[in-house]
Amino acid sequence: MDVLQQLFERHFHTPPAQVKPLQGQLGGSGRAIVRLAAGPHSAIGIVYPVREENLAFLEFSRHFRRHGLPVPEIYAEDLAAGAYLEEDLGDTTLYDFLSAHRAGDTIESPVVEAYRKVVTVLPRFQVEAARDLNYKVCYPRASFDRQSISWDLNYFKYYFLRLAGIPFNEQALEDDFGRLTRFLLTARRDFFLYRDFQSRNIMLRNGDPWFVDYQGGRKGALHYDIASLLYDGKADLPPDLRQELLDRYLEALATHLPITREAFMEHYYAFVYVRILQALGAYGFRGFYERKPHFLLSVPYALKNLRWLAHHVTLPIALPALLEALQAMLSSEKLLALASTAHNLTVRVFSFSFHRQPPIDESGNGGGFVFDARALPNPGREDRFKPLTGKDAPVIDYLNQQPSVHQFLSNAIALVEASVAAYQKRGFKDLMVSFGCTGGQHRSVFLAEQLTRHLRSQGIEVVLRHIEVEKMEQAQREAVAAQ
Repeated sequence: MDVLQQLFERHFHTPPAQVKPLQGQLGGSGRAIVRLAAGPHSAIGIVYPVREENLAFLEFSRHFRRHGLPVPEIYAEDLAAGAYLEEDLGDTTLYDFLSAHRAGDTIESPVVEAYRKVVTVLPRFQVEAARDLNYKVCYPRASFDRQSISWDLNYFKYYFLRLAGIPFNEQALEDDFGRLTRFLLTARRDFFLYRDFQSRNIMLRNGDPWFVDYQGGRKGALHYDIASLLYDGKADLPPDLRQELLDRYLEALATHLPITREAFMEHYYAFVYVRILQALGAYGFRGFYERKPHFLLSVPYALKNLRWLAHHVTLPIALPALLEALQAMLSSEKLLALASTAHNLTVRVFSFSFHRQPPIDESGNGGGFVFDARALPNPGREDRFKPLTGKDAPVIDYLNQQPSVHQFLSNAIALVEASVAAYQKRGFKDLMVSFGCTGGQHRSVFLAEQLTRHLRSQGIEVVLRHIEVEKMEQAQREAVAAQ
């Protein structure tokens, strides 16, 4: 990471005091992503060897900023080394925010409002910024054309259907793919297609959305990106919210483009299908082929969306072989077992004080990990941190600057992840993880929050409790009530 440190020093005129790999940020891309910081300065550094993708991201970023769109500023770059430095937008993705503020299909109003803002901004990328965009830097294709669609459909066929053991008639399926492709290509395709417009590629800062990971963008139809967002597998948006957000999107789109709802809807669900198939291909490649099981946890959500489409949507073209394969997927015991795995395990994460007894396991599973954070630097010894907790930004910044904290957290995550994988394979339903420190207010809270964020980014169901913080908050409420 020397090149990133050099870029940081060149831009901020000071060397970074801290270089922290970002957990859970590699995803399926293979990028190395780190946060570099020194005093008030912070930046995100990327190292990735594919020059064409880096060039596309840098070109698009500068173009979008010229149009006033909320994307990160590019601070510095070294294309020869495959590295660049960009604005730090924080740690909260739209997916994180959604996961922390929902109970089943009940999604809290701040999340809904964030989604409304997102769908209102999307047409600005697609229409306003598309007019003078340099599509020559697009990689690997300049447009979502016949070749792009063929790649996506075959990705699904060979890496999902084949590896999941779903039977299909190859020639009949190819015939359907041809009909679907020809239909998709009848939609107007002179807009910017973001390509991976989903909740993990949208950051929230002060309640407003900021957008990243558009380096795969190209010229294409309007429908694909809104379909990507609303049928984003793990986001699992309820149908009524999807409909509300689609309506909001079409209202915003109408301010940029004269298009009727009827004209848009003619192609919409065909693009929903092709986006879901592309995502399933990616899950199959990473999960079945590369044997990274956490990618397969997204499959049940994609199947849920396909089941809804089967019951509510009739496409304007006949695709008998494809629909037959999709029905076989919905009844596959192998894929149903993935659903059982995805939904059965719950990780319960606690923070507590060693002045009191560690949290008691009420699941009957006999307890789990208990991590002792008392050897780490203690913010509670400084007056400025005493009224704060490990959820407050000053404490987070302080602990993020301690190398021993990063090492401790990295080791804890590795241990917990190994158990999560084993528990899922063996069908266990509960894992308990507790972090303790002296007061249960700073270090343990910070570590519990970081582990929870990481596990949720992998699609794991997490229940989080801060024992001492809950007591503090209750005491504050009682004091206010007594006044």
